[in-house]
Amino acid sequence: MWHSGAGIRVGIEHIFREIEKHSKNNGVTFIGCDSQITRNQCTFSTVICLHGADGQSGGYYFFKKEKTQRKSYPTMVLRLLKEVELSIQLGYKILEQHPQVDIEIHIDANSKKTEPTGKFADMLMGYAKGAGFRCKIKPEAWASNSIADKHSK
Repeated sequence: MWHSGAGIRVGIEHIFREIEKHSKNNGVTFIGCDSQITRNQCTFSTVICLHGADGQSGGYYFFKKEKTQRKSYPTMVLRLLKEVELSIQLGYKILEQHPQVDIEIHIDANSKKTEPTGKFADMLMGYAKGAGFRCKIKPEAWASNSIADKHSK
């Protein structure tokens, strides 16, 4: 189930209409995902952020949470790969409906190789780029690092 940034339930059809309007005004659609491990579960939060359209001040977003058993993701790299997979799948769904949409995927991996997620950054970016999407990692990956992170907790 999708929600607006204000927490109001919305259907994917409504989101697609908003994306189409946003795109017609030269806006970029940013997709990001973050995950959070708790005791027995892993929560994935995926976001669609609409920002940068002509005449737009600020932006708005939609989010969806999915919960699964923690044991399905025993390592950080498996969780990170799932985050990118969810973003790519969502990007393809959007492009099926609106092939003209400009999409950028934000990946919750660090550009600093000394950080825990840094050693996976090149692989994760290769995954998204290989799927045909532009992408960014931290610190530029605000859709995953800030917005999705807020809803994964």
